[in-house]
Amino acid sequence: MAALVENLGRIYFLLMCVGVWVTDSRDIRYSMDDDVLSPYTSSHGPSHSHRYVRDCQPITHGNVTHETWPASNHSRSPVVESKIFISDISTNSETPKWVSGHITVVHDPVRTVSVLEPGGPDGCEKSRKEIVENTARTRKCLIAQNGGYFDTHSGRCLGNVVSDGRLVQNSRGLQNAQFGIRKDGTLVFGYLSEEDVLDEVNPFVQLISGVVWLLRAGEVYINESMQAECDRTQETGTFQRFVEVRSARTAVGHDMEGRLILFHVDGQTDRRGMNLWEVAEFLRKQAVVNAINLDGGGSATYVLNGSLASYPSDHCVDPMWRCPRAVSTVLCVHERLCQPEDCSQHGVCVDGQCECQPGWTGPTCDNLTCQPAACGDHGMCTPDGCVCDAGWMGANCSQECAAGFYGDGCNQTCTCVNGGSCDSVHGRCSCPAGFYGDSCEEECPLGFYGLHCLQPCQCSDMCPCDPVTGSCNYTLHDQRNSSLHRAGHCLATQMLKEWREQEEAHKPRPYLSEQSWLVITTVLAVLLLTSVTGNMIQVCRRFRDHLRQEYSYVPLEEMNGRTGQSTQPVKSLFLPDDSDSQDSS
Repeated sequence: MAALVENLGRIYFLLMCVGVWVTDSRDIRYSMDDDVLSPYTSSHGPSHSHRYVRDCQPITHGNVTHETWPASNHSRSPVVESKIFISDISTNSETPKWVSGHITVVHDPVRTVSVLEPGGPDGCEKSRKEIVENTARTRKCLIAQNGGYFDTHSGRCLGNVVSDGRLVQNSRGLQNAQFGIRKDGTLVFGYLSEEDVLDEVNPFVQLISGVVWLLRAGEVYINESMQAECDRTQETGTFQRFVEVRSARTAVGHDMEGRLILFHVDGQTDRRGMNLWEVAEFLRKQAVVNAINLDGGGSATYVLNGSLASYPSDHCVDPMWRCPRAVSTVLCVHERLCQPEDCSQHGVCVDGQCECQPGWTGPTCDNLTCQPAACGDHGMCTPDGCVCDAGWMGANCSQECAAGFYGDGCNQTCTCVNGGSCDSVHGRCSCPAGFYGDSCEEECPLGFYGLHCLQPCQCSDMCPCDPVTGSCNYTLHDQRNSSLHRAGHCLATQMLKEWREQEEAHKPRPYLSEQSWLVITTVLAVLLLTSVTGNMIQVCRRFRDHLRQEYSYVPLEEMNGRTGQSTQPVKSLFLPDDSDSQDSS
């Protein structure tokens, strides 16, 4: 029983330690989301259309509801400059009002600024929330700042989101202030229609939604923005309070040089920080031309080199501590990226510049070093330069293979002999007059001459001719003489064989062959033997019959009875009877 109690005590102590560890971890890393600063009480954004915004804006802006500006591309400048400010923003009639925060200047925003989804790709689709530090690690951000608005309960991203050229979310024309970067390097601030967001001619590569257009063309634009973004069903006081309350704020804008300006100020709703009028005026004094307001309050977060550099306003579980809030999208400033980032798969991006692989050139490594026209009609342009067709060589594939060589790269040796020429592509031999064969190794047969040995000799008495010219004044070489002697001997042998065959053919032939005579003789012998045998059998039979006729049978009784009665002498058994005598006569 004591052992059981001791074990239960150990388990209880272990659970207490785990609970304390989990509580401490939550206190350190996650907030209670208690400093919520929302412009809307129900659904996010106004219900009116883009046309309403266009019609209600000052006439000086015409029908254009957004401002564009070419982005700076100072590639030799540092990627980013981060400055800390501690400023008194009060007017002369007020008591001092000190605020602190960060101003970040980005010199090449097209290649160094990205909109990141919470926790990485697909974060909005999964309604994920993540602290800015963790999201910044996914892209190795030098500077990271919270971005657009989100539903604090479900985590759903709000507004338009385009991340590194990928349309993550389309707000269907929701009329809130937008910041974006187009493919051609143009910075865009203001209100966009759905057609603007989905433009494919010059698409957005980065896009994020805020609330309230702070500065337009260097002038404070808050009143016009409140009219455009305040929903008709919304209580005006709620949106008005969102604009005028002191709190932590974040914003994004640009200056006259096209450099991107990120703004962050620490605060806590109703206690410290800045309202939107003060933010707009502060940015205007920093020579910012266009700027929009991003998510603030407890969401306002500034991360420098992977570490939290701002003072969060949300409390942790232990109210003594302040914790950063898990938010949605993030504005990230990173090392320069190449466009495209993979340098068309033919190079490596180094500090925003593509270092191309051998054989490729151009800012994006998408052009071959050799130009197709440089390889002429007998070559193909590749990363390794001109690759020549079989039978051709040279830097521009304009030279045929040297004599005696053929094939790809002209590295195959021809086998032609006797002056035969080799085809530079396939290596086939073209034989001169008087020769034939795959390698021109054979002279024309006797009696023929010329190309391909197709011409018959015209010499008298069928004498051989020169295999090249067909001349009858031709002396055979030793090898030819030997060949001719062998041919004559072969011909004589063949003629003798044919003569003998003809002689045999003209001899009179017997009507019957020896085999036939043998068969006939055998048959006649058998018949003769059969006849002799039959005659002998017949003779023997007659002799036997003759013996039977000369023998007489006389019973003994009769002989005994006649002995006393008859005095006629008995005829001799061996004498012939009357019939025989008659026959004999």
